Amino acid sequence: MVDSSGHTEKMANLFDKLSDSYDEVGVDFFQPIAASLLKSMPPTQGERWLDIGCGRGAVLLPVAQSIGQHGLAVGIDIASGMVEHARRLALQAGLRNVEYEVDDAQSPATVKGPFDTISSSLVLFFLADPLAALRNWRPLLKPGGRIGITTFGANDPRWAEVDEVFKPHLPPEMKDARTSGKGGPFASDEGVEKLLLDSGFTEVRTESTTIKVRFADAQQWYDFTWSVGQRMMWLAIPEHSRAEVRMDAESRLVRYAEADGSITFTQGIRKTFGIRPVYQ
Repeated sequence: MVDSSGHTEKMANLFDKLSDSYDEVGVDFFQPIAASLLKSMPPTQGERWLDIGCGRGAVLLPVAQSIGQHGLAVGIDIASGMVEHARRLALQAGLRNVEYEVDDAQSPATVKGPFDTISSSLVLFFLADPLAALRNWRPLLKPGGRIGITTFGANDPRWAEVDEVFKPHLPPEMKDARTSGKGGPFASDEGVEKLLLDSGFTEVRTESTTIKVRFADAQQWYDFTWSVGQRMMWLAIPEHSRAEVRMDAESRLVRYAEADGSITFTQGIRKTFGIRPVYQ
């Protein structure tokens, strides 16, 4: 198994720093992805649901609203800041059937199963050892329980062209969650399905969708990139070079701007589902 302790600490620090701005810059991104996952895997009244890497609750809070007072929605996240924001948003929504824990998605230690459903949206590719993580998740499901994850599918080539500005500055080990799968399991439906199959899930299948991501202008694109995992890419650039990289990116963005200055890209989303076999 991969030694993930250093990687886990790095991710915890990153997403703690992101937690105040995450999903707060006016770009509709995480919510439509969560809604698409739940459309394909609808919550049911009274079920126990675990959301791994819950962030601010894009999946978890709609689940809690759907499963009713006799159900339980549990969210874990490695970043304490994300957990605190999710807890605050749940209280504001009047939800009392939600619990939160600061925990490592790679190897959850604080939650006890069995759960009827596990979800994990845009998380698996951030982990040091995705296959080991899935194997750790499976015992948390009841036999016959279901799992649903989201990862990134095809990236808009125009968006990829803008992101090319980062590449000369990035160390070889740094991965962009949307593009790093070219040579690994996140490159294809089959690759992600194999992760689930190799970790013991059955009835594995994939659904794909595409969302539109609209930036009001180049400034909002810049703010968005600092509010999500892409912040790692900015931090990898020497501070004295960031203004030049930003100018290069904005010169590319303007090529695709509408008359009002907005830029709209598309992003493919892969939804992969499986079942814990009843004999395990």
